[in-house]
Amino acid sequence: MMRIKVLAENLARECLSDLTASDLMAQPPISLLAEASIPEALEFFTLRGFHAAPVIDAAGRPVGVVSVTDLLRHDLDKGTHPCNEGGCCSGKSLPEGFSVEEVDTTKVEDIMTNAIFALSPNTKLPDIIKKMLELDVHQLFVVNQDGLLVGVISTSDIMRVLYSMLS
Repeated sequence: MMRIKVLAENLARECLSDLTASDLMAQPPISLLAEASIPEALEFFTLRGFHAAPVIDAAGRPVGVVSVTDLLRHDLDKGTHPCNEGGCCSGKSLPEGFSVEEVDTTKVEDIMTNAIFALSPNTKLPDIIKKMLELDVHQLFVVNQDGLLVGVISTSDIMRVLYSMLS
């Protein structure tokens, strides 16, 4: 019985080791344009339930990553509704029920992290996991030979594969 268990473990390890980024990645990749506004990014994260996303240029090449934390930090640094604190209304009172709201014109590229953690579609699962652990990240971008974003691999993608092989 113990020999069967060892054989099964070896087989599972061998199967997992053969998986590549193209087998695991979510595609098509869902990303934000670098020129997107902060309100657009907020809507993107809210509607999709994501916590982070790749940021691409107009050609589709990854230029960074933006997260909900980046948006929260931006909001904290900028402050919301500064006019309500009496700063920009020059002492004039507004009619009841009205307030002045400053529109945030900041772009995603202004608050994103410029680091790009990418790998090729043929990268093997052990190397993907090693890179995630070394970089302490929850997702990696998959880019083709032209540097275009073709997929994203998250820790959840890896966990789904592990779960399906174990059940």
